[in-house]
Amino acid sequence: MSEFGHTTAKIAVWNLAGFNPISDEKFENQVEGLSIIDAEIITLVEVKSINYIDRLIGGLMAKGCEYEKRILQQNGDLNIGVIFKKGVEAGQPKFIVGSDGGDNRRRKAFSLEMKVGKFDFLLIAVHLKSGRKKPEQVERDVQCKVIGDFITQYRVQNPRKPVLLMGDFNMIPGQDVSNFHHLGGDDVMDFLSSWDLQARFSHILKAGRANLLDGFAITRTYTTEYIRGSLRLFPMHWTMEMGREKFRKNVSDHLPFVASFKID
Repeated sequence: MSEFGHTTAKIAVWNLAGFNPISDEKFENQVEGLSIIDAEIITLVEVKSINYIDRLIGGLMAKGCEYEKRILQQNGDLNIGVIFKKGVEAGQPKFIVGSDGGDNRRRKAFSLEMKVGKFDFLLIAVHLKSGRKKPEQVERDVQCKVIGDFITQYRVQNPRKPVLLMGDFNMIPGQDVSNFHHLGGDDVMDFLSSWDLQARFSHILKAGRANLLDGFAITRTYTTEYIRGSLRLFPMHWTMEMGREKFRKNVSDHLPFVASFKID
């Protein structure tokens, strides 16, 4: 048995839709949603402002869920952060240099050494350039190549240490082929979300349309801790008894991913 009282842990990622101001109602709903996920580690995208993560932690504490944080201030005010339960070990977060594509208006990828139970890994969280047109895809290519090269070099230096890559990719499987090619490094990453969640959606758009913009990937070799088939799109709208449109308006326009890992 692990110090957590079990032999598995959940790792999640969720875009909070912080581009526009988050109302008190949205905040309360997001705290409720995070408490329902109840994951040991949760990567949060679009944390605005940087102090919003403290507000979330306070809201979770009031529900009996104790979390710590790691976060860095981006050049803009849309940040990436990680919250984790007591007992999880976390190093100091670092930006991946150049992962903003040389444009300091963009978000840099965020890397963090973590350990839950005996599962020791590098977490990389991203929020890549949005947009469906060719210029945006080219911008993502630049970002993805920097991150992919970083992953490749990290694996050369740490060949048996797993890498978990997650966040808002702003990439659609089957469409943004070059983005995935560059982001995967030298054939290093296995994009679980592209294969395990085909025909599913994570990003809720207006007029009922949706797509799979968010992503979750792990290193292809020596990552035996992932429980195969456990990655799922968490139906938070259904859990909170909301239709998609109401959820989009009152909680977030993204649904979270949750995966399970062996930690013993």
